[in-house]
Amino acid sequence: MAEPTIYELSSPGRIGIRFPESDVPQQQFPENFMRKELPLPELSELDVVRHFTHLSRLNYSIDEGFYPLGSCTMKYNPRINEVTARLPGFSNSHPLQPLESIQGNLAVMYLLQEWLKELTGFHSVSLQPAAGAQGELVGGLIMRAYHKYRKDDKRTKILVPDSAHGTNPATSSMAGFEPVNLPSDKRGNIDLEQLKALCDETTAGLMLTNPNTLGLFEENVLEVIKIVHNAGGLVYGDGANLNALLGVTKPGALGFDILHINLHKTFSTPHGGGGPGSGPVAVAEHLASFLPDPLIGILEEGNEELPPLYGFIKPEQSIGRVKAFHGHFGVIVRALTYVLMNGAEGLRDVAKYAVLNANYLMEILKNAYTLPYDRTCKHEFVLEGVWEELPDIHALDVAKRLMDYGIHPPTNYFPLIVKEALMIEPTETESKQTLDEFARVMLQIAKEAHDNPELLHEAPHHTPVGRLDEVKAARDLVLCCWRPEAN
Repeated sequence: MAEPTIYELSSPGRIGIRFPESDVPQQQFPENFMRKELPLPELSELDVVRHFTHLSRLNYSIDEGFYPLGSCTMKYNPRINEVTARLPGFSNSHPLQPLESIQGNLAVMYLLQEWLKELTGFHSVSLQPAAGAQGELVGGLIMRAYHKYRKDDKRTKILVPDSAHGTNPATSSMAGFEPVNLPSDKRGNIDLEQLKALCDETTAGLMLTNPNTLGLFEENVLEVIKIVHNAGGLVYGDGANLNALLGVTKPGALGFDILHINLHKTFSTPHGGGGPGSGPVAVAEHLASFLPDPLIGILEEGNEELPPLYGFIKPEQSIGRVKAFHGHFGVIVRALTYVLMNGAEGLRDVAKYAVLNANYLMEILKNAYTLPYDRTCKHEFVLEGVWEELPDIHALDVAKRLMDYGIHPPTNYFPLIVKEALMIEPTETESKQTLDEFARVMLQIAKEAHDNPELLHEAPHHTPVGRLDEVKAARDLVLCCWRPEAN
C-alpha cells in the first residue's frame, strides 16, 4: 500500500504555523498575482515533522550503511566539514560584499587553490566550475580557445577512450569537437597502435580518465601523452578518480595539460541527490591565461603588521565566466577543511587505503564472479554480474538482491566494455568488518544465483518498493504523486 501524501493527510482547519503581527503596513497584491483556488494542505507542525521524518527514513545514505558505488566515491563526509561551512562568517556572507569585508572567504579560496596546485602538480587552478561535468566542459573550451589563439583551426576532433567516463563524449561535442572512440587493449589500457593511427593534424586532444573506469592505472600513460603531444594535441585528465592518486602521483608531473577535480568526491563534500558539487579545473602554465574569469589572487602582499589583500584576477585570454559568482563556496570551505584536517600524510593515506580496500575485496570476490581484467586495481574494480551457466541472471538481479541485505548496489552496466558490469568502489573510509560483511553477502548472492535464481529475479523482497518496471517508468513519467479530485 502506497504511503499517504501530505495532501491526503490534510485536515481542514489545522494550522501548522502562526505568523506574528506585521510591523509594516499591509499592502494588497495585484489581482492578477492572486490564485483564488490554491489547494494547499492543512496540517499541524507535528503532522509535517512526522511525515517528512518518516520519508527521510526511507532514504538510503552513507550515514546509514555501505555505499560501494563505483566511480562516485561515496565516502563518509566528516561532520567537522559541516561545522566549518556553517560558521556565520562563511554562511552569512555574500559574494557582492566589498572586498575588505570578505577577506577571510577569499583567503579560504586562495589557500584551496594553492593546495590543489600542489596536490596535482599544475600551475593554476580555477574554483569556478559547479561540478565535474562543467569542469570537463571548461577543459574542452580551454582546448578550443588554445588552438584558436594559435590559429590552428584544423583541430576538430577529441579522442575519447572506451574506458573513459560517460560524460566525456558529450563534453567534447558541447565544446565544438567531434568525439572519436579509442579502444582499449586486452589489459584495459589504451591501444597504442590505434592511438597512433588516430593522432594527426586534426587532433585537438585526448580526454583520459586515469585510473580509468575499470579501476586500472594507464600503464603506458607517459607514452600516451607523448603521442598526443607530438601530434600537436592537448591531454585532458578526467580527475573524478583522483581519490586513488592523492599524495602518490601528480597528473601535472606526468604531462597532463588540464585536469578537473571533483571536490564532492575526492575531498569528501556531500553530493548525493544531485548536489551540491564543485569541479575546479587545473592547467599547465601554457594554458593559465585561458582559465575562467576571475581567479582569486593576492592584490597586495602582506607584511608583519598587515595580512595580504586578496581579490579577483582576470586571466588575459580567459574563456569567460562559467558560473554565477565564484564557485560553490560552501563546498570549497568543506574541501579545505578536509585537506587541513588530513594534511599531506593523511591525504596520501586516503589513496593508499582506498587502493588497499579495493584490492582486498577484489581478491575475495574474483573466484565467485568473473573478473575481466585480472590486474592490481586502484580505487575500484569491475566484475561481471553474470555466469555462463546462468544466462538468465543479470547484474541487475545481483544489485536488487543486495538491497535485501541492506547494502546499496554498486554501479550497474558501466563501463560498457564489460558485459553485465558491477563497478565496486569501497573507498578508504570503510572498515575491514564492513568489507568482510559485503564480501560475505556477495558470495551468498552468488550461491543463491546457482541454487535459487528466482530469489534474485524477484528481488528486492524487503524494501518499501519492490522490483519496478524501469522501462515503463522511464517512458511513462509520473512527476506529480497527487492531484486534487475533480469536482
